[in-house]
Amino acid sequence: MSDGIDPSVPPSGTGCADCDDVGGWWVHLRRCAQCGHIGCCDSSPAQHASAHFRATGHPVMQSFEPGEEWFWDFATDTDADVPEGLELAPPTSHPDDQPAPGPKGRVPLDWRQHIH
Repeated sequence: MSDGIDPSVPPSGTGCADCDDVGGWWVHLRRCAQCGHIGCCDSSPAQHASAHFRATGHPVMQSFEPGEEWFWDFATDTDADVPEGLELAPPTSHPDDQPAPGPKGRVPLDWRQHIH
């Protein structure tokens, strides 16, 4: 295990755990590489992925979007230095049929006016 990364931990769900708790919505999803918490990106209204970092100190997250494999380090505000070929426990993205922004039915029609 690298600092801030535990590849054995599965994701917390298929959507932003915090938005789901309050009926919110997100633009894109990010996954904590240490505990698996799924949070919404900083373009999303609530920015739960970066809030998770501030609350827990877990610095490394990975995109939870289909086809994206990149990691980010909130502590350095740069691409995360992860071992080549490192894979987190599956699933590695939200379901392909889940839209972005999402989830279906909770995204306002004027969603672009609410993003950062």
